[in-house]
Amino acid sequence: MEIFSILGGLALFIFGMNIMTDGLKRCAGDGLRRILGKATRNRINGVGLGTVIGTLVQSSAATVMLVGFINAGLMTLTQSVPVMLGANIGTTLSMQLISFKLSDYCFVAVTFGVLLHIVAPQPRMKEAGKALLGFGLLFLGMSTMSAAIAPHRDAFIPLFKQINGATPGGMLRGILLATAVTGIIQSSGAMIGMSFALIQAGVITDLSGVFPILIGANIGTCATALLGSIGTNIDARRSAVSHLLFNIFSGVLAALTAPLFYRWIPLLPGDLVHQAANANTIKMVITALIVLPIAPLHTLLVCRLMRAKKAAPQPSFLNDKLIPAPEQAIHAAMRELQRTVNVCRDSLQLDRTLLDAPDARVVRAVFQNEKTVDAIKLAFRDYLALITSRFLSRRQAVLVQHLDRCIVEIERIGDHVKLLCTLNTKLRPYDEHRFFRICREHIEELYVQSSAILSNLSISLDPEHENYEAFAEKILETRKQYVTKSAAAKDLITGQVGRNNLPPLLGIYLNETVMTFDKIAKHCKAIAGAQKKPFFWLKHSKLERLAGEYTEQKVLAELDAGEYLDNQ
Repeated sequence: MEIFSILGGLALFIFGMNIMTDGLKRCAGDGLRRILGKATRNRINGVGLGTVIGTLVQSSAATVMLVGFINAGLMTLTQSVPVMLGANIGTTLSMQLISFKLSDYCFVAVTFGVLLHIVAPQPRMKEAGKALLGFGLLFLGMSTMSAAIAPHRDAFIPLFKQINGATPGGMLRGILLATAVTGIIQSSGAMIGMSFALIQAGVITDLSGVFPILIGANIGTCATALLGSIGTNIDARRSAVSHLLFNIFSGVLAALTAPLFYRWIPLLPGDLVHQAANANTIKMVITALIVLPIAPLHTLLVCRLMRAKKAAPQPSFLNDKLIPAPEQAIHAAMRELQRTVNVCRDSLQLDRTLLDAPDARVVRAVFQNEKTVDAIKLAFRDYLALITSRFLSRRQAVLVQHLDRCIVEIERIGDHVKLLCTLNTKLRPYDEHRFFRICREHIEELYVQSSAILSNLSISLDPEHENYEAFAEKILETRKQYVTKSAAAKDLITGQVGRNNLPPLLGIYLNETVMTFDKIAKHCKAIAGAQKKPFFWLKHSKLERLAGEYTEQKVLAELDAGEYLDNQ
């Protein structure tokens, strides 16, 4: 039963860490995403803000967030390197907290965490309670592991004597073992927490016994980002590899300088658990300070190791430096809308290929594109909020409202394109059905018509042209052609099911597919409707005009509602 106590303690530790991380992420809300956005300004900002994120959500989760940002074009690979360095430092700081002996208070944290999560009226307070609950479970798990191991320490000591950082063989064995275990459980915090439990149980008695585990844990945690980068663009995959290379470099450097750590770290105050936490932090800080000045070279090395077979995806047009000139910022926002529509159109074309043959890579690409659209929507709405921090003309103020509606409609298009991908996997088993081939021709025609609508939508969002209403009419005309094809497809499906030529379940899948296409066309129609409204146009003569900062509270205080209404 002792083995289950050990494994149960480890499970509690991992579960507690996951709950704590998830609670902190939700409690921070969009704050973490905004922090990442600000981290692109310079390297020092990147390291500092990355450290904050890493402390809250661990380096593996932070790197997955970076991969998503890069895949969405909202951050470049070069900009991500300082954030990645900071995230690794932040993770070691969270381990510093775990090194304190707070196990006696674990039930206090669990009790208050549950109460806060149940009774708190605000969602963020509920998530804070969830984080506190996870914090308590984390220490409860570590205490359970230590208590289960302690009576059998004599059986464990010979095993862990093989992990001896004082010898090359012992160092290598410890690093490889910790890397493998961390890669499986995908949490460096859990691996390091397990080593702390072994120290408290008396199995590991000196720094040389735990140092290889620290190195391996930092390398093994890169597995999360590597797995998360599957199906993303080349720069996003490079970001995951960048994280791996940094931790391998940090591990090699630490292994080579291990005697210095064994000599100097014990001079710091605290027991062996604190010494291990200190060694982990110092190792990471030193490596980050070495890599930070040469971050561009680090990026170049990653690019050389992973050469691109095709051009990099188009980056985001949302540039904070344009905000003082609102017309330029709105111009950039429209280009971002156009880029987002193109992502949806690319996914639709990928969906079409799934009718011919299943392809897991295509499915991953479609799902990643949908995540990209979601990320762009959040960043886009933040950007619009920044634009409204400047004094806007009446036309600009109304146009910003239209653009906000457009990004919401486009995000929904992305959701429906993803749903088509799922529906295609359901239709695949019926591919050989003889009557399905007739319906398939209509489905393929709907793909052609929907792609044409999205192409016209993309063209209509080009900020360089002036007649938006004319381009909106082209969208509506293409949609009319689509409606005719859609009605024919629905009549055919209903007729085939009514004559028992199609299985009823296949009929449901086909009808859902057609309705999903209908929704895509409907959202495109809504955007075209916005383009036909007054004030949906750019004034190119105002592109260089600057606008002062706008303080909403002051304006609301000075606003004369009666005078405003009289002028309407």
